[in-house]
Amino acid sequence: MSDSTTFDLPIAGMTCASCAGRVERALRKVTGAQDVNVNLSTEQARVLAPAQSLPALIEAVSKAGYSVPTRSLELQIGGMTCASCAGRVERALNKVPGVQQVSVNLANERAHIDLIAPLDNQLLIDAVVRAGYSATLPQTGKQDQADAEKRLRNERWAVAIAVLLALPLVLPMLLQPFGVHWMLPAWAQFVLATPVQFILGARFYVAAFKAVRAGAGNMDLLVALGTSAGYGLSLYEWARASAGTMPHLYFEASAVVIALVLLGKYLESRAKRQTASAIRALEALRPERALQVVDGEERDVPISALRLHDLVMVKPGERFPVDGEVIEGQSHADEALISGESLPVPKQPGDRVTGGAINGEGRLLVRTLALGTETVLARIIRLVEDAQAAKAPIQKLVDRVSQVFVPSVLVLALITLVGWWLYGAPMETALINAVAVLVIACPCALGLATPTAIMAGTGVAARHGILIKDAEALERAHAVNRVVFDKTGTLTSGSPRIVHSQALVDDQAQLLRLAGALQRGSEHPLAKAVLDACEEQGVAVPAISDSKSLTGRGIAGQLDGRDLALGNRRMLEEAGLQPGELADSASAWETEGRTLSWLIERGAQPRVLGLFAFGDSLKPGARSAVAQLAGQGISSHLLTGDNRGSAKVVGQALGIQDVHAEVLPADKAATVVELKKTGVVAMVGDGINDAPALAAADIGIAMGGGTDVAMQAAGITLMRGDPRLVPAALEISRKTYAKIRQNLFWAFIYNLIGIPLAAFGLLNPVLAGAAMALSSVSVVSNALWLKTWKPDTAPLEDAS
Repeated sequence: MSDSTTFDLPIAGMTCASCAGRVERALRKVTGAQDVNVNLSTEQARVLAPAQSLPALIEAVSKAGYSVPTRSLELQIGGMTCASCAGRVERALNKVPGVQQVSVNLANERAHIDLIAPLDNQLLIDAVVRAGYSATLPQTGKQDQADAEKRLRNERWAVAIAVLLALPLVLPMLLQPFGVHWMLPAWAQFVLATPVQFILGARFYVAAFKAVRAGAGNMDLLVALGTSAGYGLSLYEWARASAGTMPHLYFEASAVVIALVLLGKYLESRAKRQTASAIRALEALRPERALQVVDGEERDVPISALRLHDLVMVKPGERFPVDGEVIEGQSHADEALISGESLPVPKQPGDRVTGGAINGEGRLLVRTLALGTETVLARIIRLVEDAQAAKAPIQKLVDRVSQVFVPSVLVLALITLVGWWLYGAPMETALINAVAVLVIACPCALGLATPTAIMAGTGVAARHGILIKDAEALERAHAVNRVVFDKTGTLTSGSPRIVHSQALVDDQAQLLRLAGALQRGSEHPLAKAVLDACEEQGVAVPAISDSKSLTGRGIAGQLDGRDLALGNRRMLEEAGLQPGELADSASAWETEGRTLSWLIERGAQPRVLGLFAFGDSLKPGARSAVAQLAGQGISSHLLTGDNRGSAKVVGQALGIQDVHAEVLPADKAATVVELKKTGVVAMVGDGINDAPALAAADIGIAMGGGTDVAMQAAGITLMRGDPRLVPAALEISRKTYAKIRQNLFWAFIYNLIGIPLAAFGLLNPVLAGAAMALSSVSVVSNALWLKTWKPDTAPLEDAS
């Protein structure tokens, strides 16, 4: 078969000859597969099959019970100037045997490649070079920035020189409206235009030649053809002019077009760097050195020298060099650039710290728990990079258009030339109009419309603690009209607190004092709620004697000669007591789904002292989140495994009408699927327990703390547990998607209006060049407006 390719597939999981046989039989069933040979010793399968068969081969291995190890790679691509360039690089890489998927981003000039594990990187680089471009492995963050700054400086100098040389050529045209009729001699125009055409414009010739050699076209080919035609026509008119006469020359058109294109590319490069500012800001948070503590001595060492569980000292004002746990000291941490949390977070022994955050006023001794690529900051950077590299589904339309755009423009230019000539116009007029068509029809703006908006949108979202996993999640999120919230840990804090209490004998403070004494030293969640209430209300907790646990019922102890116990209804009944005056309160609180604890005094005359009702507290921001969603026209639903009473109370407190209670974890996904029948559904959960429901929703939103599980379980991860980030995430998704549509509109409208104007002679090449440069700059500038977005920071309501 002429289109067949030899695939060398690594196979993981084979342990014996029968495994190899099973893999071989599975591969032979793939349509078109031939010459299948599985080698157990090298753990490889060599298959001759059609070039497009790779996904089917991998699926066949998987169905046989084995796997083909894969990996991802990024390449820095040089020389791309328009959407057709990005498409050509993608097609070249997709032809390399072993490549599964390719996504080329024109805005950050990178190719993200999913490939079979042992594939040599050099094969990919060679494929890009054969397509007419350059490819290298990405530099480190600082080296990449240095290279970008150098390129920007070179572009700035090229623009400045081009403008200085082109300005005298266009000056006579600018002076004509003021009655000044003056023209540079032909030789002077030639001297000024030639270095612009062949030195500063050499990049267009080189790129155009590479494109033609690869059998394709791009923006550079259009510019090179258009300006060369104007320059060549000027030489022809100059050569045939009679001595002493001033011919009509077009040197200024070719020189000004090149100057304008260079200016447009420079402004575009500057704007594209701003769209990637979020990544650079995150990379700048990585410290390079740390103070390692060994045997009580502090050593200044590079981060690479640290190992897990090493101790590091972090001084006030320094960035935490690692993810770790505080061992000694107290301070605050500024985590604004990592989680979007605007207020400093208190840190004390036992608390976790995140590498890149800024230590506040105290010295902290930290035990290292994560390094390098495993830190929260590294995972955030990786997630943002992946999102910015991915293509939105709407980009597929642009890719299809870009494949035929340049050839179509060349045909239109030829039709313009022939049409004007047949119409009877001079050849100079026909050629100039054809040049205008070539110049204005630049597909740059088409290629930049989607990626620049995605880069700006995902970048500004990351700065506020919203991590959007990929462009597909962003595109789906804009259409959400239903949000389903998990309750515990999402809308509520996940830890109980005292919500009601009633004393029968003593006052409330004494009731809390006695309960606190019994719970002192206990690690039970309800005990923590009691002790927290004592601390909040300034109630001193005395020591208790003869403390003992009442298994399955509560706790008992002696205080001031009194035999006290705190526990559930079973303990109450075993003591031979009845709720009495507390019966109505107990019944009402149980209906709310509260957990009840009875405080009793045992002995010769046992009696009930009081009653506590525990419940989960609403998170600050929960009410605001639901209200903001309602303001966006989005309905909220509550989905929980808790009892109906508790769920109903939370729903009423938040204004959520649709409450689904007592739903088993396995049934949550089915509930989400049912809701999807009547709308686009976002599921909000903790990213771990709610993973099936998150996956079942149109878009999953994980309220995590930056863990790998939370980041992988959903399309959007919120770096802090603020429910207000949910409406904020949907809002930035809508705004980003709107920018994509606006950009595509402007990119198409420039060409839809400009090409006919140029073809009908209503647009000269100079104006066409200006319009082409303006189209790219306007698209990128429009995307940059997203950087001004901020989430709604309405004041937090009190939790209850």
